[in-house]
Amino acid sequence: MKRTSFLVVGMSVLFAFVFATDIQAQLFGRRLLNPNNKRKMNNEALKLKSILDLYQNEASKLFKESALAEWDAMTTGKEEAFARSAAAKLNYAKFHSDSAKYAVIKELKSKAKGLSVIDLRAVNRMELAFRQNQLPEELQKRILEQSSKIEMIFQNQRGKLNGKEYTNNELLELLEKETDSAKRKKIWEALKQVGGEVDGLVVRLAKDRNEAAKKLGFENFWEMQIVFQDYDPEVLVGIFDELEKTTTPIFTRVKGELDAELAEKFGVDADKLMPWHYDNPFFQQAPPSKEVNPNDFYQNKKREELVNIAVNYFKHVGLPYNKVLSRSDMYEREGKNQHAFSIDIDSLGDVRNLCNVKPTDEWMDTILHEGGHGVYSLGIDRKLPFNLRAEAHIFTTEGIAMMFGAKARDAKWMIKFAGADKKTAQTAANALKQQRIREQLIFCRWTLVMLNFEKALYENPDADLKKLWWDMVEKYQLLKRPRGRKASDWASKPHFVIAPVYYHNYMLGELFAAQLRESLGSDFVNDSPRLGAILKQKVFAPGSRYDWQDFVKRATGQSLSPQSFSKELEKSTK
Repeated sequence: MKRTSFLVVGMSVLFAFVFATDIQAQLFGRRLLNPNNKRKMNNEALKLKSILDLYQNEASKLFKESALAEWDAMTTGKEEAFARSAAAKLNYAKFHSDSAKYAVIKELKSKAKGLSVIDLRAVNRMELAFRQNQLPEELQKRILEQSSKIEMIFQNQRGKLNGKEYTNNELLELLEKETDSAKRKKIWEALKQVGGEVDGLVVRLAKDRNEAAKKLGFENFWEMQIVFQDYDPEVLVGIFDELEKTTTPIFTRVKGELDAELAEKFGVDADKLMPWHYDNPFFQQAPPSKEVNPNDFYQNKKREELVNIAVNYFKHVGLPYNKVLSRSDMYEREGKNQHAFSIDIDSLGDVRNLCNVKPTDEWMDTILHEGGHGVYSLGIDRKLPFNLRAEAHIFTTEGIAMMFGAKARDAKWMIKFAGADKKTAQTAANALKQQRIREQLIFCRWTLVMLNFEKALYENPDADLKKLWWDMVEKYQLLKRPRGRKASDWASKPHFVIAPVYYHNYMLGELFAAQLRESLGSDFVNDSPRLGAILKQKVFAPGSRYDWQDFVKRATGQSLSPQSFSKELEKSTK
């Protein structure tokens, strides 16, 4: 689901994502990259271009094989499928671990002259893919096998409640409906049970990832991932420190209002509220307000209706979500991954969503969210070289996904596209707007937990992680830790395994989305039929031909910062 979902982006598999480049910004900032913009190349450039062309062909084949194997594992849950997926990922990693070829690429690049701007961009991404995988095969294999083993546990584990097994969806539904605090606690604990099954395995994996990072010259895996995602670690931490400072006053006030509502709902004093009173097991989403429950607008629909709503909406704004659905897997069944993601199988049009749709507002949000990922992938210019047929950055596709997902709780959108009763929706419009503010604030604070905890996890995997987790939950989310609880609640979050050092990209996506909404203006607010064409031109088609800093400026007219996000919150709370 949204916030618990993960996006399978590319296949720089071992270290998750390739988005760094050392190309100087001036190569991109003043003109459109043109693959036909050729100069006279010296011998080194000609040799490097030949290597690049061969690389694109071979890497694209291995990428597809790995993506298909991953899809099979996620949709079946079978042990042999996970084994094939791990083997395919290892093949991709081994392809990039050729130290002799890496040395040749670096040598030729240092002397090459005359490469086109777009070829130079592709060369730098190729070089980085090799750099990430200069590791002993035994270590690569161990990390991949461990990851696959833990993923399989997450996928097949079912929480036990009163002797009966339940899926995640079922437990969340029970939690939403239950008003007895003691029973809610048991449901919440069932949602956390998987943590005790995987905690030791995740710590072992973290240590092996750290070993790999140190072999590549980094202090730890967190630092390496941040650098490979093209961030300066200090700058990234600074952005989130600023977010904490600017959101603490309004979050404290809004959470106080929420706590008053929950205290009344559950018949307890506000200062006695516990984590299981907040509906979401991680408090990463807002509980329904006392004034409006967005679920009321979707609960009487069939699950297929929610999917059709998304298809019709995307069609209205000129985006072909129906093409994503043609090979997607949208409904839950035994053995299937219980969350949601979007995957680009071949970067040539085979884009798929995996969901487990239920008639809830959260799943309406999730369908639109994953659909946003999907139409972004479909819209990338396929004339680009293979390793540039990707999003400008991880956070840019997350920004698009969250921008669309938020429509599920917008009164105007619900009337026009989801068939909501006009009078009921208009009456609820202000409450829905306030709920949206809660959603943004709560998620912002949740990302502070994830960023800081994961950083600490890799800095010292032997720390008291159970205590550290609740220290951060108390600090950033203002929740009370359960007295005497000794469980590994932190380890019940699958992102530590499936998408490590990733969560900050969701929040940066929110910042990007805020800037994009500001630049789109009425076209986005009114769901203009022009919206798709604008997004295709400004956001989707460029792929990763620009570095992300330049891309954000081109797409929104300003550099990435918290300003537009903060402005939206301030405007909405006046």
